[in-house]
Amino acid sequence: MRTTLFCLLCLIGIGFSASAQRISKNALGLRIGDDDGFGAEISYQRALFESNRLEFNLGIRSGNNYDGFKLTALHQWLFPLDGNFNWYVGAGGGAGVYSIDNDLPGNDDTDSFAFIAGNAGIEYNFNIPLILSIDVRPEIGFGDFNDDFDFDLGLGIRYQF
Repeated sequence: MRTTLFCLLCLIGIGFSASAQRISKNALGLRIGDDDGFGAEISYQRALFESNRLEFNLGIRSGNNYDGFKLTALHQWLFPLDGNFNWYVGAGGGAGVYSIDNDLPGNDDTDSFAFIAGNAGIEYNFNIPLILSIDVRPEIGFGDFNDDFDFDLGLGIRYQF
């Protein structure tokens, strides 16, 4: 009985703290990350309610012998830390297309992959319409190119409107 009551009080407390959070309706910017090569992503965030949002990233990934595009969609929950600092967690997935550059002309290979992802990070919401964030995005891929675990660390800068 005590455990059930404690869990219920924790859920109510999380609900009140989450409802007090205010996020902007839209945010557009860049996320620069590092996983299987250097990558930059165009990032768009759309608020759903006061404490959660959707994030969409369209990225370009490149390495020593490949080039690719990657689309990621995440659902995130925000929690206030202190002042303008927030932390967030999320989950989602995505898909991508890549091209492997072989040494022999005409012997290039193109394929696609899918992945599921988690997301956790911290952000600072300036008094001007600007957000800076740093996050981690562990991904589990499915496909010939991306069929293992990747740990993506990213730095984001977004304009809020």
